[in-house]
Amino acid sequence: MRDKILELEKKASSLEPNEEVRKHVRDKVVAYTERFINEMEDEKAFNITADKGAGIYDFPIQTDPLEIETVLDVFRENVEKPGLNPASGGHLAYIPGGGIYYSSLGDYIAAITNRYAGVFYPSPGAVRMTNMLIKWMANLIGYPDSTAGNLSSGGSIANLTAIVTARDAKGLKGADYPKSVVYTTKQAHHCVDKALNIAGLAESIRRFIPMDEDHRMNPEELEKQILQDAESGLIPWLIVAAAGTTDVGAVDPLEAIGRISKRHGLWFHIDGAYGAFFVMTNKGKDLLRGIEMSDSIVMDPHKSLFLPYGLGVLLVKEAKHLQHSHRYSANYLQDVIETEGELSPANISPELTKHFRALRMWLPLKLCGTAPFVACLEEKLLLAHYFHSKISEVPGFETGGEPELSVVTFRYVPKSGDANEFNKKLLQEILKDGRVFLSSTDLEGIFTLRLAVLAFRSHLRTIDMALQIISQKTDDLLEANPQ
Repeated sequence: MRDKILELEKKASSLEPNEEVRKHVRDKVVAYTERFINEMEDEKAFNITADKGAGIYDFPIQTDPLEIETVLDVFRENVEKPGLNPASGGHLAYIPGGGIYYSSLGDYIAAITNRYAGVFYPSPGAVRMTNMLIKWMANLIGYPDSTAGNLSSGGSIANLTAIVTARDAKGLKGADYPKSVVYTTKQAHHCVDKALNIAGLAESIRRFIPMDEDHRMNPEELEKQILQDAESGLIPWLIVAAAGTTDVGAVDPLEAIGRISKRHGLWFHIDGAYGAFFVMTNKGKDLLRGIEMSDSIVMDPHKSLFLPYGLGVLLVKEAKHLQHSHRYSANYLQDVIETEGELSPANISPELTKHFRALRMWLPLKLCGTAPFVACLEEKLLLAHYFHSKISEVPGFETGGEPELSVVTFRYVPKSGDANEFNKKLLQEILKDGRVFLSSTDLEGIFTLRLAVLAFRSHLRTIDMALQIISQKTDDLLEANPQ
């Protein structure tokens, strides 16, 4: 048996490469990523390719090893090149972020050291780092010391965790679900509706509160609906407001909504996945007044702190509510105890297996400080206003209202013909060009183009280029189809 064990150890030895092999592979990977970064500004933000990465199937998982050069070539041709480059400053669609360099090094260290970040007992430093970041973010928005939270994969899981926590905090039972009422708007992110269904609340009543002309929830209509529902024997229990909607970047009147939630005893949740970190700016502090009145909030560092995909945050004002919904025990965990006032993330979230996400956030904050992040957010706010001003000056274009955050909606209105069809064609031509990547949305049946400035590599030259491309493609369409 000993001989067999030693034989297997030798066969598995390539899983622990020696220093020379590590250096060779690492040098190749670093050279690849340096080339990617250095060439990015000259590359397209969006590439339409014929096979759309299907070549990856030509390299199935094999018994024998491949050289790192071959593996990187496969990756470049089938993953890097086709479709959207989310790291590009030309990514002006959806809600971009970018993926700052220092975060990648944090992930590298986290993977090499393989620290488990779920429970304090085996990994106190990783848990303390996580909790320190939670406290920092709680302080940003004005939450008290009783706050707890967790780092999740993104806003969808963070919103799901918030809804489960709110459901339990309000004491809802299965028999209550058909009478329970949730208040939001049609601008709410679809993950909220999805989270309600996953949380077992598919039977709950969803009230879409009317909005003002800038797509913000109307507080008077909200309170009126709550009163009507209560008088009808229903159970109003949750308000979901937005601190920056995906479609148009609208911020609901948080202060007014907060007062209403307190008057009527509803849980007040804010989906601030996109916009909450703008509270670090002077404009954001004013715009997000009342954010501290919420019971819970979601904010995504992989959006407005420009980190790589895979980091969302939930903050809950009272830690006991998170613990009530997520704490558990098992015989094999009898040695694990809460100690020294530190909450274990596994006891306040759905995850037991917990990636050490904190390091990808902590490292850039320590290496850069907060000042560059604030400057970058302020730059994006100004770039959105700049684009709004410039596109408004182009004959034939109409825009939505002045951007509250960094999303601008606009469209071209031709003198004749279907405006929706024209703008669909315009978007297609912009995407074929590929230097910038825009997206669209539907606003009350109107096909609307949108530009979201949030990628940290998006700068004035990017927006000037976008304006030039939009104007040129519009002219090309008009020339091909005279009005």
